[in-house]
Parts: sequence; C-alpha cells; structure tokens
Amino acid sequence: MTKAILLDDRGIIEISGEDAGKFLHNLVTNDVASLKPGEARFAALLTPQGKILFDFLVFAAGGDRYLIDCPLDLAADLQKRLNIYKLRSKLTVTNRSGEFEAIAFPDMSEVPTVDAVAIAADPRGPLGFRAIAEKGRIPTSNERRDYEALRIHAGVPLGGVDFAYGGTFPHEANMDLLSGIDFKKGCYVGQEVVSRMKHRGLVRKRVAKYRAQGGAPAPGEAIRAGGVEIGVTGSRLEGEGLAMIRLDRLDDALATGATPEAAGADLSFETPDKPSP
Repeated sequence: MTKAILLDDRGIIEISGEDAGKFLHNLVTNDVASLKPGEARFAALLTPQGKILFDFLVFAAGGDRYLIDCPLDLAADLQKRLNIYKLRSKLTVTNRSGEFEAIAFPDMSEVPTVDAVAIAADPRGPLGFRAIAEKGRIPTSNERRDYEALRIHAGVPLGGVDFAYGGTFPHEANMDLLSGIDFKKGCYVGQEVVSRMKHRGLVRKRVAKYRAQGGAPAPGEAIRAGGVEIGVTGSRLEGEGLAMIRLDRLDDALATGATPEAAGADLSFETPDKPSP
C-alpha cells in the first residue's frame, strides 16, 4: 500500500447543514461553492485587515458536509470563530479532532485506495494526496521526513514556523502562488486588502526557499547580508529550508555581491515566481 503518514499536528472541523457551502464560500479566501467530493481547496480565514488567522484545507464530504483540515492547536479557536460568524445560518460547526485524523500520501503517481471520509490531491502543489479518516482506520507511519521534504521543496510554508498567525498577509505566506486565493470570487473577510495588495504590487516580503552550505540553520535565526538583516529562517530539512525574506533587501544584497548568511551558514535563495495574472 502507498505510504501513509500521520499528521498528528492537524485537527478536523466539520461544518454541515444546508447553508454550509454558502457560509464557507462567503467567509474564506477561496472558492468553496464549486468544491466537489474528491477535491480539496487551500484557503484561509482572515482578519478584517487582511491578515491570516487560520489557514487550512477544505474538503467536500458529500451532501451539505465539509471538513476542514487545520492546525490542531488552532482547531478550538477556529470552531469558536466560525460560530461567531454563523449567526442565523442553518449549519453546525463541530470539532472532530478526537474522531478524525489527517493523513498525507507523498506518492503522487496514483490516488490511494483507502477507507477515508475524504481524500484529494493536495491543491498546493506536488505534495501527493491528503486524506481525512476515522482515527486508526488507516495504518500510518509517524515518520514525516518524506512529507516534510516535499513540503519544503515545494515552498509551502507551515504556519507558526514560517509565518506568524495574525501578523501575515496571504501574499507573504505565498497563498497567491499556492492556489489559496480566488481573485475572481465575491467578497470575504479581508478581501479588499488582499485585492489591493495584488493590484498595487504591495508585497515586500515573502516566504522563499533557500539552500545552505552544510546543514540549514534552525528556525528563528536572523538572516543578514552585507550587515543588513533581511529575514528570518523557518522550516528546514538537511540543506534546504524556508525563510521569510524582505525581497527588496535580498535584491539589494545580491546586487552588491553580498552573501546572505544565518548562524554561520551561507544561504542561496530561490525567490518565488511572480503569480500569473
């Protein structure tokens, strides 16, 4: 069977009821209205000022039922926030983290045949498949190395490590590059700020991928070039890592021939591609 990796740092929120799809669609950064079983969408719930409170994967689980794969530490807060926005909508919001678990399948060659409540290709890039299943239903491994290698190589940030919840705009966390924002949908919380950043080119920093000579520095290390601090390190695996970088300062440093470094290691950056119009 395809290798299944338990993501024990993820929680599961269920939203069900006749208004569930419309409710989510009008609240989060991506299109939920057209989501079908067998698909997942990457999305976020923002502050009115356009900063990420929660990022997650949304699965259609059949009927008027949706499952949100989110950080376990934030699951209870997400449930509370969704209930605040619920008002008179005909739906229920339930924390299913004690019953369901998130599982990654790094092999991208075929859809795993498993007993899952929901399964879909990870919409953020070449990360294989993601499933939600009843706890213990699918044999899994706790060895996350293969998944983390794919995630870092794909430039997919991890909240709380590569960016701060409550203090980061979606563009800074590369959500516009990772199919996490639908710029054609209607309004949602924080939409005006996100749209303004896109059309005015206001993104000054992003999570960028780097390679280090020797091992990559631990998360939280200041990155300097030519005596100027240009960012901070995040996720790492062996010689590859992610970092939140001021793009203008990185460009200035490279133009003068300065080499970015952190904790004594020289870093070579791969700046994220600009999103397509």
